[in-house]
Amino acid sequence: MTSSGRNFLIFIGAYTRRNGRGIGVARFDSDSGSLSTPELAAEIANPSFVALDPSLGHLYAVTEIDDFDGSASGALSAFAVDRATGGLTFLNRQPTLGPGPCHVGIDATGRNAVVANYNGGSVAVLPINPDGSLNPPSDFVQHEGGSGVDSERQAGPHAHSANLDLETGRVYINDLGLDRIKSYELDSVAGKLKPAGLDVELHPGAGPRHFDFHPDGKHAYAINELDSTITAMDYDRESGRLSPVQTVPALPDDFDAESACADVHVSPDGRFVYGSNRGHDSIVIYAIDAATGGLEYVGHEPTRGRNPRNFGIDPTGRYLLAANQDSDNIVMFAIDRESGKLTATGAEVSVSMPVCLKFVSAL
Repeated sequence: MTSSGRNFLIFIGAYTRRNGRGIGVARFDSDSGSLSTPELAAEIANPSFVALDPSLGHLYAVTEIDDFDGSASGALSAFAVDRATGGLTFLNRQPTLGPGPCHVGIDATGRNAVVANYNGGSVAVLPINPDGSLNPPSDFVQHEGGSGVDSERQAGPHAHSANLDLETGRVYINDLGLDRIKSYELDSVAGKLKPAGLDVELHPGAGPRHFDFHPDGKHAYAINELDSTITAMDYDRESGRLSPVQTVPALPDDFDAESACADVHVSPDGRFVYGSNRGHDSIVIYAIDAATGGLEYVGHEPTRGRNPRNFGIDPTGRYLLAANQDSDNIVMFAIDRESGKLTATGAEVSVSMPVCLKFVSAL
């Protein structure tokens, strides 16, 4: 079910390679569709992905770098969240033990953060203290293999997202370099990962990047960066098994220029799946068959900017906000609940290199 209209904070992860200084925050009213001018919430280098714990009282941000304190590692930072003001208070920072961390997920207990290190092709688990601060990593898993279809991008493993089923504690890691979704069981008390033996091998050259579960718990969707496709999967939650059943294009048939997929989200009502195209600079829209989870093409909507990375669907299901990294803007679209189509509302804000949007209900 979708939420009733209310006020939200939007925390904005961004690269700081140009004019950015860290994590931004804006206010969003889902009744009126109004979006405030973003403000700086916390100074931090390259917070390319942020996540919140189940209490919504703490935020975790990767620092996507390759050298942290002289080691081949990025970092993860912890912040306390003031949901009345949108302020972030820095708690502490720990290494991720691998270079280029690009994604983080928090388990249902709020005890562990799971980080995907893209450049290192590895996964780290960092225990979370009761006050929200981070302990050093309690586990580290190095993926092995590579030499896929794309000799440059798939010469080795590249863990690109850490996706947690909050009901079961399982962790699914999309590895772009291996064309695989790696599966693990997470021991939330010990902070340890155990291979689940349920890895999914996607088609060669897919390059799986991001992932989303359907709210019915029976289906899931992976967006594949390298060949610009979306793979629909059946999901047996009891066993944890994912079974690919359909792969569809994210680009129009007549588009032959360079493009790469980035993010994927299922609408809160479970009726549509959306994916972002960098190069075509659009959001692709598919309708979801309620019985089978299969996908039927609806259309494309330009994002009114360049290189849309992540995007966010507000918890009410009324609006989609696209973060256009290379044009430094976030653009809002209204979602037609019946057709799934997007219409630009005219609301747009400027942010230097935005790449991640997270909604939090404001107090």
